[in-house]
Amino acid sequence: MTTPSVVLFDLDDTLFAHRAAVERGILRFTASLGEPYGALEAAELVVLWRDLEEEHYHEYLAGRLDFEGQRQARARDFAARHGVTLSAEEASAWFASYFEHYVAAWTLHDDALPCLDALQAAIPGVRFGLITNGDLAFQRRKVESVGLDRRIPVLVASGEVGVAKPDAAIFQHACTLFDVPPAEAVYVGDRLRTDAIGAAAAGLTGVWLNRLDAAPAPDDAAEADALGVLRIRGLDELTGVLAGRLTP
Repeated sequence: MTTPSVVLFDLDDTLFAHRAAVERGILRFTASLGEPYGALEAAELVVLWRDLEEEHYHEYLAGRLDFEGQRQARARDFAARHGVTLSAEEASAWFASYFEHYVAAWTLHDDALPCLDALQAAIPGVRFGLITNGDLAFQRRKVESVGLDRRIPVLVASGEVGVAKPDAAIFQHACTLFDVPPAEAVYVGDRLRTDAIGAAAAGLTGVWLNRLDAAPAPDDAAEADALGVLRIRGLDELTGVLAGRLTP
């Protein structure tokens, strides 16, 4: 591996603490609603909401729902599990109310900014960028809200590019913006296949940030090994892992 000139990051749950904000947001919102939303335990509420997010957000990424449609679907399905029926308009209003609680909990992971500092110290002149699956305006709002735009000015979003990770085209598009070959770029993300394997297959150095110490599926693990995917459990490990792989 040559010294990278560009390090690219996923946004949600890599630099931006999305899961934590979702958890705090849905618990605070359902607490404000009272019955019948109090029937489930807190952990069950969080799992239900996360499962619906995973289901319907991927429907949006696949083009089967628009951005507002996936929000409505999540709200309708969550309410229906509690015996509440929402119209499309009611679902939009429901989600908007939840969203206020979610936004109030926005923050970066504690290791995000120290990681950028460490990389800049270790690799003089290194440049940073973001590649995220989602709507550009929405993701930019998050980036600007937590001040990340001051450190990472380049944001590539699937909603604008027209292809989503793990498609090689979105990684290659980002490299083109920086005018570097994929071999000179690193991509770090919390999803093994979507982020690390996708990036590595596109010619970048893929790094899997496995914060939850998840066990990968055997097929994914084998492909990751074949592609030379690097693994870290926190962003504090990134600089050392990259330094250990650089060509003298």
